[in-house]
Amino acid sequence: MNNITIAELYDLSHTAAKDYLSKFTYPWEALKGISNFIIELGKTLSSDEYDNPSENVWVHKTAKVFPTAYLGAPCIIGAGTEVRHGAFIRGSALVGENCVVGNSVELKNVILFDNVQTPHYNYVGDSILGYKSHMGAGSITSNVKSDKTNVVIRSGGEKIETGIKKIGAMLGDHVEVGCNSVLNPGTVVGSNSNIYPTSCVRGVIPSDSIYKTGGVIVHKS
Repeated sequence: MNNITIAELYDLSHTAAKDYLSKFTYPWEALKGISNFIIELGKTLSSDEYDNPSENVWVHKTAKVFPTAYLGAPCIIGAGTEVRHGAFIRGSALVGENCVVGNSVELKNVILFDNVQTPHYNYVGDSILGYKSHMGAGSITSNVKSDKTNVVIRSGGEKIETGIKKIGAMLGDHVEVGCNSVLNPGTVVGSNSNIYPTSCVRGVIPSDSIYKTGGVIVHKS
């Protein structure tokens, strides 16, 4: 399953979590430590560049946070990012540069690389979204199995026992998720892939693929 490693999914030059993520092989291994990592990173940020409106919350001075948005600790909001009305950042959220966190969007225990868009009615929990990935309106990550057992990453007949109960989706760089799609626990979408609208996705979607209606996967020609 080399295609689902951090090295295969992400260009780490597009996140402030580069050094942190480089410690791990698979992205979900980084989920447990996101909160502590954000706190330690936040302490190193320059007060000339970042405001510190509340404890363990850092917002770049060029970011735009609308007055009805909620920023829970710990979180970092990067340069040029827009956090729109009604956004709910529950905490443990590293939001990169030039991102969009839209109306009624909820983030929890996530890393958003630079230029990620979650613009409308998205829930993103226990997930990592790669550079320039985009969640269509109403698309969500489901991060807990209905039977509450540990999440297993599945690719064809192969599987990885993660030992973790909460894992959302790992989206590689330049992934497009269609509107009103559900990414089931442990979904991994390779870089440069597209998910059709209203899809119910699980398992590993290879890079440079299109996930079509009914779960048909085709390689981009």
